[in-house]
Amino acid sequence: MRDLGIRLENRPGALAEMGETLGHAGVSVEGGGAFVVDGKGIAHFLFEDTTAARHALERKGITVLADREVLVQRLKQDVPGQLGKISRLMAEAGVNIEVMYSDHQNQLILIVDDVEKGRVVSHAWSRI
Repeated sequence: MRDLGIRLENRPGALAEMGETLGHAGVSVEGGGAFVVDGKGIAHFLFEDTTAARHALERKGITVLADREVLVQRLKQDVPGQLGKISRLMAEAGVNIEVMYSDHQNQLILIVDDVEKGRVVSHAWSRI
């Protein structure tokens, strides 16, 4: 799966239009979120088929900012401090976490500035 960074207008109905557009194209959102930062709408959503999602969005005039690889990690939800621990390991490896959210399977989705280094940390975390 991959993440699309999407620019949304900061107005009522913008998110609805995005969701309807994807639905009409038969594209499912697998996780993500939308936020307003400094008055601008920014969304990050996870898709199995980013090509289909991108085409549907762009046909509707919705700007796709980026299509990026993600790291997928399962945290031990019953153990406090998991986010801090994996974030610290990424930081110690020199990896900056740029976007973080959960998917519909309760997995942690990370978009990082260095996927190769991040993947090493993620694989090591999986073995802990």
